[in-house]
Amino acid sequence: MGLLPESHMKHLKADLSQKLVNPVTLVVFTQEYECDYCREARELAQQLASLTDKIRVEVYDLLKDKEKALEFGVDKVPAIAVVGTKKFNVKFYGIPAGYEFNTLVKDIVQASRGEVDISSETREALATVSKPVHIKVFVTPTCPYCPGAVSLAHQFAMENPNITADMIEISEFPQLALKYNVMGVPKTVINETIELLGLQPEEEFLRKVQVATKPPSPTYG
Repeated sequence: MGLLPESHMKHLKADLSQKLVNPVTLVVFTQEYECDYCREARELAQQLASLTDKIRVEVYDLLKDKEKALEFGVDKVPAIAVVGTKKFNVKFYGIPAGYEFNTLVKDIVQASRGEVDISSETREALATVSKPVHIKVFVTPTCPYCPGAVSLAHQFAMENPNITADMIEISEFPQLALKYNVMGVPKTVINETIELLGLQPEEEFLRKVQVATKPPSPTYG
């Protein structure tokens, strides 16, 4: 028996058959030892792939396949990267379970179609982002507001190759929750300096990304 119930599988299979256009690859990074949820992350990806021939799965070991991990910018496991009509800088660190499962499915659909669900104004503004932006969104599987924040971050990264966006599940990476002082979720950290608490509107999320690309104000004294 897989991680997804049979009733959910049937509904999801019908939904994906209608929405997927181009092939999508889920690139899963695991580790042979000391990884509590690597098996579950791999099985979840494989279960999704069993629903349609438009989804395939590649599995790599973080340590044994160092070049591949470097190619995708993966530095911890479990991790799932989504590759569609092109290679996107979007990753799930930790198993995308609970509410976050819907985010993974949405990523797959958008990657397959090669377009994201953002406003034309946001799309035009993102086109001007020419400097690297790294967005980290800290979540838990039981947080109903977290998928919205992750989805926005991933859509921005799918729209502009200069943007990288990671979902980080804090119960699987407590050391990162401690490092970034995550007291509540969703918490978003952009370029290590800008923080957003809670689910923010698309316009505010965009504004913070734009701020992150600006040079710091000079200090005097």
